[in-house]
Amino acid sequence: MNLEEYKGVYVFAQQVDNEISSIAFELLGKAKDLAKDLNTDVTAVLIGSDVKGLADQLAEYGADKVIVVDDPELKDYRTEPYAHALASVINKYKPEIMLVGATAIGRDLGPRVSARVATGLTADCTVLEIGDFPLQAVPGQEQLHNQLLMTRPAFGGNTIATIACPYNRPQMATVRAGVMQKITPIKGAKANVEEFNPGFTPDNKYVEILDIVKSVAETVDIMDAKILVSGGRGVGSPENFKILEDLAEVLGGTVSCSRAVVDSGWKPKDLQVGQTGKTVRPNVYFAIGISGAIQHVAGMEESDIIVAINKDADAPIFDVADYGVVGDLNKIVPKLTEALKAEIAAAKA
Repeated sequence: MNLEEYKGVYVFAQQVDNEISSIAFELLGKAKDLAKDLNTDVTAVLIGSDVKGLADQLAEYGADKVIVVDDPELKDYRTEPYAHALASVINKYKPEIMLVGATAIGRDLGPRVSARVATGLTADCTVLEIGDFPLQAVPGQEQLHNQLLMTRPAFGGNTIATIACPYNRPQMATVRAGVMQKITPIKGAKANVEEFNPGFTPDNKYVEILDIVKSVAETVDIMDAKILVSGGRGVGSPENFKILEDLAEVLGGTVSCSRAVVDSGWKPKDLQVGQTGKTVRPNVYFAIGISGAIQHVAGMEESDIIVAINKDADAPIFDVADYGVVGDLNKIVPKLTEALKAEIAAAKA
């Protein structure tokens, strides 16, 4: 493999029902940073049926070029035709870096494509940067520069692993939603579109979709919430989350939780914040009864304002909090809720 042939940062621009998924815009934002460090450009790969009209949106979020693979066989996501499409793009255009969202689709597509193009894949990354490998120079071993360093939680989130793929290309990663930031849209940007179709011949690996059933979520996705009231093991019991729910209701916010709460069966995993949960960036994040382990902090430290309430004055959560209250949450939170109710009532009067 001639590594010098591989150039550019490519992003799989996931779309569902001809609507681009938010993760695609997030990946383009990170791709711009990586491309700047490598002095190269950013290309979005848009796969689907009748999707060319979506290309300008990708240009607005940072794509210098959009490769469109458009075919009726790609109308709905199916593993075989999509894997064939993306692998064919990689084999023809030879990207140095290929980023895929760690969504249900991306987690199915990424590993299959990496196997077809004979490269590695680092899954569920939370940090991507350009640097040296090995990280520290080792006597007798060449230190390679301008490598993609892919960081992800390992061993159930109990440690952090930084992984490189120095001898194969492309360097591939699936990236967790919510951890990368979109750029401010460039209004009116027009895409430089290149159409490519490798040809599709259905075979026994092409599944037939009999029906698509869309479920309606009954709760707000915590990744979209502007205010999160998050509880940890220190809340004490599932019943005690009622006081957090009361606070969230007054603020127009959403309740979330730590991994310890999910492991105890108090709340569903959809509400978990942290490396093994979801990464959130609300305007205000209340960390109530949460000690502040690194695995949790990694999922919420980019919040605009962090308010911590904990009886342990030495809890690590206070190191990242903008405001901290040391005391019994069972007394503090109800009083805070009542005070906010009074303030809101006075403002409306």
